[in-house]
Amino acid sequence: MKKIWIYKRAGIKGWWVGWYESGKRKAKALPSKELAEHFKQIKYTQLNSDVFTGQVLADWPQMIGEYREAKKVQGVTEGTLYESALSLRNFERLVGKCSSKQITQSAIDKFILQRGTEVSRPTLNKDIRNLKTFINWCKKKRYINNGIELRELKEEERPVRSLNDVQIRKLLVAAGPYEPMKIRILLALGTGLRRGDIDSLKISDIDFETNSISTTSRKTKKSMASRPVSAEIMAVLSKYVCSLDVGQEKLFSTKFNHRIWRKVCKKAGLADLKFHDLRKTFCSLLAQNGVSTAVTQRLLEHSSPTLTNKVYTNVDPVLRHAVEQLSVGNWL
Repeated sequence: MKKIWIYKRAGIKGWWVGWYESGKRKAKALPSKELAEHFKQIKYTQLNSDVFTGQVLADWPQMIGEYREAKKVQGVTEGTLYESALSLRNFERLVGKCSSKQITQSAIDKFILQRGTEVSRPTLNKDIRNLKTFINWCKKKRYINNGIELRELKEEERPVRSLNDVQIRKLLVAAGPYEPMKIRILLALGTGLRRGDIDSLKISDIDFETNSISTTSRKTKKSMASRPVSAEIMAVLSKYVCSLDVGQEKLFSTKFNHRIWRKVCKKAGLADLKFHDLRKTFCSLLAQNGVSTAVTQRLLEHSSPTLTNKVYTNVDPVLRHAVEQLSVGNWL
């Protein structure tokens, strides 16, 4: 049996819990003796799991706190942590601050039913994914027993908005008088970068010799030291850079202007177009030209090919091209 002990440290407030794990001495500071006793019981059960095989009791704040710290250690980004915390706060709001023994299948089902009346199916599925990750972590820590299952709900396929060549030409012509907006549009269509990543580009990130740019995603924190860009876009980009003031560091000296964007879209006959649709257009055009999902996924910095295929790729032209390959003329 592995021992756990509680002790005080001279001149330091609070209580300490000490134990040995993997041959190393470890300790945790707690503000009161009661919390120290509670933590001691939990740690004692965890370390002697070969003797105690039952469920470890933990309250909601303890599980949430430990889960967040564990994810930080794994290197999870702040954006992902925020999304996860948001889903768990919704669970807390609808079901309550459950202890480890109160998180049951019925509690999970209650959350899904009530949350489903508030949000759309994709948002609900995002909450289910975040909750599933939390539940699986709790199972490993033995806070929750096996037997709880979470499955995403089936979603209706939504059409992906992408532009064809004619629409792209109209958009670029409409953006002609607004050079910074035109460059933004070209970069989005030619690289698939998010608007925020385009706005944060520096002139030093551009390599005109290799026709590439260096990017770091503000959302995923993923970097690409040499992102390829077509020679035609680089030629336009070179003229734009030459027109900038000497000493300017950022590619764009002003923020994205939503008023100009709406004006350009309206003039091009695309009043309901979103800037993010340009990223989807980039993905769809690659698919239409036979580029593999693995390559497109890498360029878009997606975590899974499912996201690339279902949410960002307009497959209608690809399907049409596939059907046109049939030798119907020979049949008739």
